[in-house]
Amino acid sequence: MRRVALVALAIFLIDQITKLVVVFGLDLRARGEIDILPPLLNFRMAWNRGVNFGLMSSEGELMRWGLIILSILIVGWVWHWSAKSAHGPLARISAGVLIGGALGNVVDRVAYGAVADFLNMSCCGFDNPYAFNVADIAIFAGAAGLVLFTGDRGATSGGKPRPKRRKTP
Repeated sequence: MRRVALVALAIFLIDQITKLVVVFGLDLRARGEIDILPPLLNFRMAWNRGVNFGLMSSEGELMRWGLIILSILIVGWVWHWSAKSAHGPLARISAGVLIGGALGNVVDRVAYGAVADFLNMSCCGFDNPYAFNVADIAIFAGAAGLVLFTGDRGATSGGKPRPKRRKTP
């Protein structure tokens, strides 16, 4: 579980540092937008009070605290699931990535009442109206990694092959 914790801490710190540097250091809050490599990469300030892409957005405190509690429950479940099951290193890294990203957004909701999103990417004539952050990328990548790197694929546990399951009639 040390690997999960270290990866989660690294992702959490990267997320929080990038938010501090861009949102507050470059004063994106006041400026609203900064073109970096248009249209591929731009900073666009967005305070997300909902889930992905602002879905279920609400100004109410009930939604804010509901999303905080839901995120903490998911983090707890992923931590517990990762600790109780024999997963390989890529699955544990994925769990840490997801946990670190989720906790990064939880801190934003507690501190600011919303998640600070600032990354905006467009390409090839498609103008993306949405902003996201490092934590959002981590949550997506961690969830994808858990799907890809877990499950019964003839894997071994502790160097020994798993015993075959007996079929019931």
